[in-house]
Amino acid sequence: MTDEEMESLCDRCGLCCLQKLEYEDTGEIEITAVACRHLDINECVCRIYNTRSISSENCLQITPENIMDLKWLPETCAYRRIAKGRDLEWWHHLVSGSYETVHDAGISVRNKAVPGRYVHPDDVEAYIL
Repeated sequence: MTDEEMESLCDRCGLCCLQKLEYEDTGEIEITAVACRHLDINECVCRIYNTRSISSENCLQITPENIMDLKWLPETCAYRRIAKGRDLEWWHHLVSGSYETVHDAGISVRNKAVPGRYVHPDDVEAYIL
């Protein structure tokens, strides 16, 4: 798969841009409603996408090599679905022809996430989903 094809799989849900808490003793990962400060919550796209890996220390690039190791990605994620040999959901833009259907289906963080710049780091745990 080319880089361009890989990029086209992003369904623009914004779920991967939510802050996660990992418990060192158990390895359990909790997802919060707190969005990365670079996420445009309305559009569910990164404001600094082209420089994200050097501008944000917590941002990971999803690749065919690491997709199965990213246990926090939701089952709805197109990258995960394709890696598991599943079809894309009806709301995915490559199926529906619109980037809005992910929001219409209620899959995205639009109107659900809290901008990270408004949440003190000590308070993130209060936003666990």
